[in-house]
Parts: sequence; structure tokens; C-alpha cells
Amino acid sequence: MYLVWLRVAAVLYAVASLAAVPAVLYAFPRWRKVCLPAAVIAFFFHLVSAIEMLQLAHHWVPVSYGEVESLLGLLIAGIFIAIATVYGTVSFGIFALPASFLLVFVPALGINRYAFPSNGVRIGWLVVHIAFLLAAYACLAFSMVASFLYLAQERRIKSQFAFAAGSKQNSWWMPFDWLPPLDTLERIAHVTLLFGFPCMTFGLLVGSLLAQESVGPAYFFDPKVLLSFGMWFLYVILLFIRRSAGLRGRKAAYLSSGVFVFMLIVWAANQFSQVHRFPAP
Repeated sequence: MYLVWLRVAAVLYAVASLAAVPAVLYAFPRWRKVCLPAAVIAFFFHLVSAIEMLQLAHHWVPVSYGEVESLLGLLIAGIFIAIATVYGTVSFGIFALPASFLLVFVPALGINRYAFPSNGVRIGWLVVHIAFLLAAYACLAFSMVASFLYLAQERRIKSQFAFAAGSKQNSWWMPFDWLPPLDTLERIAHVTLLFGFPCMTFGLLVGSLLAQESVGPAYFFDPKVLLSFGMWFLYVILLFIRRSAGLRGRKAAYLSSGVFVFMLIVWAANQFSQVHRFPAP
């Protein structure tokens, strides 16, 4: 019976994670009313599941990987709820709730691995996984390019002001007359980031399902998987800093390029991964 409660908790953690994105990153207060209650209810079902699981195992110390993952997810969710209750903020939900969901996801599937109904269904989800991640990578690349074009346009405008003030104009910036206004470049850089984040999140979640079906819990020991979630973490930090600090210009370009370089490292890590190489369709 504990698997039923754990699966209910996993679904509610997923709902709370999805609600945390617009509540924290997009400043939609209505989603806060969904995020925290869903997390509290998920924690309750998760706690009941954990107690039943340890009672059935006749020990109170986690032994198997599934038990450790489940209790770690419970602890993370509990700390998040405590912070949200005491300090009145759900900002940490953008990190804590997806982590709890991913830790609960594999144990909630039970002893046997999930198997797709057919190879065609599996290929379809594989296409979705690749398409969403490629969309996220493309958005991140566009954001980085827009940030650097922002710097170029800023320098060109400063050069024009210097020329108007009597200084010698720098002709190197003349070919950049085609660039759009600074505000447009800034909005392009920010909007592409906002669009790419849900794509990356959904792509990683689908990838978790595919990997669990293929290799099971060993998926979480794959360096490429760890790097991928590290990149997702940096993506969240980039969005959060841009929104909270109003970051733009040179620092925004450096942050975007840093996340993009990390993305290239993740892409290259696939060549050394011994777990993530799934059989070809």
C-alpha cells in the first residue's frame, strides 16, 4: 500500500514543481496558492508511505537505494515547507520540489522497472526528449547571442555619443548599424531564456523516465545525468538573478555564456557516459 501513497506524493510533487516555476520565476502570485498546498499534501502522503515502507522492511534505518532516495526526498520537502511556513517564501521550491520529485520518481515505480507498451511509444518519448532539450539549447544560444549583441550595440551608442561630444568616432562600430535597440535585444535575451527553461525541465523529466526504463536506478550515477541537472540548476540561478537583480548588459552576457559553455560540457560528457547510451531505436 505504501507504493500507492508514494505515487500520489510523486504526482503532487510534480504539480507543486510546475506551479513553483510561474510562482517564483514569472511572478504569478496565483500559482503560489497551488504550489505550497500541493507540496504540503504531497509531504503528508510521502510521510505515510515512508512509515509503512520501513515497517514492512522491519527496520527504521534506510538500507536500499530506494529507501534512501525516498527519505532524502521527504527530508528536502520537509525543509522547504518549514522555510515557506516560517519565512513566507516559496522561492526555494524552484530547487527543492523538483529534487523531491526526482528522488521519489524511481522508488514510486516499485521493484519492477516501468516498461513502455511498445517500442513505438518508447521512440515517440525519445523524440520528445530530444526535441525539448534541443529547443532549450537553441533558446539558450539565442539568449547568449542577444546578450553579446546588446554589448555591441551599447558600445556603438557610446561611440556615437563620444563623436557628438567632439571625440574621434570609432569606425569599427559602424557595421553594427543594423542592430535593433537595446531594449529589444534585452527582451529577446530574457524571453528566450524564459521559453527555454520549461523545455529543458520537461526534456529532463522525460529523459528520467526513459533512463529508468532502460537502466533503472543506476541512471542517477551517470556523470552526464548529474551534469545535466547541474546545468538545469545553473539555468534556474540565471533566471532568478536576472529577475531579482534586474541583471542586464555585460554581466548578463557573461552569465548566459557561462551556462552555454556548461551546456557544451554536458553535451561532450555523453561521449564518456557508460549509462546514458541507450540502445538505438
